Amino acid sequence: MVVRRRGGGMVQNLRAVVVAVLMMATGLRAQLRVGFYDNSCPAAEIIVQQEVSKAVTANPGLAAGLLRLHFHDCFVRGCDASVLIDSTKGNTAEKDAGPNTSLRGFEVVDRIKARVEQACFGVVSCADILAFAARDSVALAGGNAYQVPAGRRDGSTSRASDTNGNLPPPTANVPQLTQMFASKGLTQKEMVILSGAHTIGSSHCSSFSSRLSRAATTAGQDPTMDPAYVAQLARQCPQGGDPLVAMDAVSPNAFDEGFFKGVMANRGLLSSDQALLGDKNTAVQVVTYANDPATFQNDFAAAMVKMGSVGVLTGSSGKIRANCRVA
Repeated sequence: MVVRRRGGGMVQNLRAVVVAVLMMATGLRAQLRVGFYDNSCPAAEIIVQQEVSKAVTANPGLAAGLLRLHFHDCFVRGCDASVLIDSTKGNTAEKDAGPNTSLRGFEVVDRIKARVEQACFGVVSCADILAFAARDSVALAGGNAYQVPAGRRDGSTSRASDTNGNLPPPTANVPQLTQMFASKGLTQKEMVILSGAHTIGSSHCSSFSSRLSRAATTAGQDPTMDPAYVAQLARQCPQGGDPLVAMDAVSPNAFDEGFFKGVMANRGLLSSDQALLGDKNTAVQVVTYANDPATFQNDFAAAMVKMGSVGVLTGSSGKIRANCRVA
């Protein structure tokens, strides 16, 4: 902020207000710190990286799965690992809500947690494991590695009903996406950046089949879908089937700018992806990231760190769950 001097007192007061606002906005996040387990469990991040590497080597699709687990966790009740809790006879948990039934990677987290508990019992939270695993998944897929501030603690509540209105649907438009991300303290720019996670992973045909139907009724002239892409997707999604289709039509197995290039070419798989090109503000970012991969990688890492601080439990709040599946 640049302030013209109109008297020392006014300038100092304005600066004090700015500092206070910034401290309020970053106070909770400041309780997380890089190297949180350096003394209490120095092997923690190494164990996470080893297990994620083994899992992704065996099944590359798990990189996207673990990244998505972290996102879906943070957007419901904050980053407290509530998405990992199993349903019980008296409660349907988050993981069994409609938007979460396709989540993958739970078994990887189980293996990580088992090893971490052997190394340092009762020290490392499931929420931090999710954040580390997402980072390592991005790096293994070709993205930038980044430092993850840790110190999250685990929640004890997981309700399927809490997913309502918190997880962006594949049909969302830009105003809806912007509002949903804003409710988590994330900007529209960060919404576009984090949408770039769709550069890896896949989606069931049922998440976008309505777009194919609309294109078919207009003889393939839907302006938001490349006709050749419509034809390709129609072949990949046979009637009555619901297979998986790569989210990134350009470079589906690499964490790069391919997602944004696909959106520019009207090859965004989901309505919510392609909508980014139809808004003048978000379209500028799409073009920027498509043409400047280094900026995308840097901005994505920063946005992930910020997202990882949403609604965190720290200090004496929450708990350290010994079993990530049990509240």
